[in-house]
Amino acid sequence: MSALDAAAAAAPVLAQMPPWERAQFLVAAADALLAAADELVPLAAEETGLTEPRLRGEIKRTAVQLKLFAEVAAAGDYMAVRLDAADPDFVLGPRPDLRRYLVPLGPVLNFAASNFPFAFSVAGGDTASALAAGCPVVVKAHPGHPRLSDRTAQVLNTVLPAGALGVIHGQDEGVAALKDERITAAAFTGSLTAGRALAAIAAARPRPIPFYGELGSLNPVVVTPGALAERSAEIVKGFAASVSGSAGQLCTKPGLLFVPGEFDAAAAFDGVTPHRLLHPGIADGYTHRRDEVLGTPGVTVTVEGSVTAGGVTPTLVETDLATLVKHRDTLLQEAFGPLSVVVRYTPGEPLGAALTELVEGSLTAGVHVAAGEDSHWLRELVTALQALAGRVLFNGWPTGVAVTPAMQHGGPFPATTNPTTTSVGTASIERFLRPVVYQDAPPSLLPEPLRDDNPWNVPQLRSPAGQSPTWGSLAG
Repeated sequence: MSALDAAAAAAPVLAQMPPWERAQFLVAAADALLAAADELVPLAAEETGLTEPRLRGEIKRTAVQLKLFAEVAAAGDYMAVRLDAADPDFVLGPRPDLRRYLVPLGPVLNFAASNFPFAFSVAGGDTASALAAGCPVVVKAHPGHPRLSDRTAQVLNTVLPAGALGVIHGQDEGVAALKDERITAAAFTGSLTAGRALAAIAAARPRPIPFYGELGSLNPVVVTPGALAERSAEIVKGFAASVSGSAGQLCTKPGLLFVPGEFDAAAAFDGVTPHRLLHPGIADGYTHRRDEVLGTPGVTVTVEGSVTAGGVTPTLVETDLATLVKHRDTLLQEAFGPLSVVVRYTPGEPLGAALTELVEGSLTAGVHVAAGEDSHWLRELVTALQALAGRVLFNGWPTGVAVTPAMQHGGPFPATTNPTTTSVGTASIERFLRPVVYQDAPPSLLPEPLRDDNPWNVPQLRSPAGQSPTWGSLAG
């Protein structure tokens, strides 16, 4: 049986499964993943070139994600059950009995990422959130770690229900699956070019489906004059670590840093050893972008870095705001690797307005401020950062995405294809659900979450009869 056949057969089984049973197999999947870490981590290191400490941290994060979504499934809040009692005296005319909840979409296609072989791959957040929603998952494995993908799926399938998780390989196979009518939604993490092409395919289907793509992000960070005067050494150190970590192969790497005047960061990059890039396609793309940036008039190289067969070291360039505006087509594109552009600005100039004009949607945006700092200029800047990003950071660096209910990992295009959703945090489950209302249904035909006796014990928001005449009173 193909992965798509198996997913289609599993969909009604998972959809009708009580939420605590989904929770149990998600916890079992997390435990199985951790138990296999000594086998999986070396395989991941061999295929990706990422370090063992980084990968061990990532596999732990992946297990935490699975357990977090076990909690979400067990609680049942994600179903958003709303019960409106029949009301013959409703102010607009008799109201029927209405019972609304969210149901699983069906089989989900997950295009795995290259840079997180655990956390955004076969066992990653997209898979965890879809399974918690009650959707089977077909993962299109990334060509950068094919053996790890297969082995991870084998480990998980020892504890998951039959057909809940499948893996396919190859670009053509991924496109064919995206066009298959059994697939009801797709998630993607990768390049802008590939993401746009896949989104177009999803939209052009006879029955279009939701496509949740994470595509590219510059993640601008601003340092105020007060912050630079207060703790310049700390800021320089943090910036260097954020740019060079995992060889800059992170969607949250700070690609633009705005500083007031001189900013000497070169010494902080000393001693960074060469790091292999994930696969030849990323190496070629990074080399091309680096050459474009280094060849831009008005750009000064402060850390030249290197690109060799043995790996890459960070490249840092500096320019001013006028040059950034003049050469925006070259400088305002993501470089997926350890390269960042430092932009000098004049204190007091309307930087918020400039960012709004220049920078497209990003996953994150940040600002470093001094203790107690506040001003009209700073408030305008923060408003501008909120408009262009899904997560606004203060006195921190964007490379680090907490796996927690309140996290938002998404932003305006081109960061993501849908700025109203997230791929990290418990709200990501909403991508794989759709609302259904039962109107005047006989009690015996109601699904468990909508019944008055509530056998699944899920939260129910009730609107009793007789309330409508008082609506609006709280506004006073």
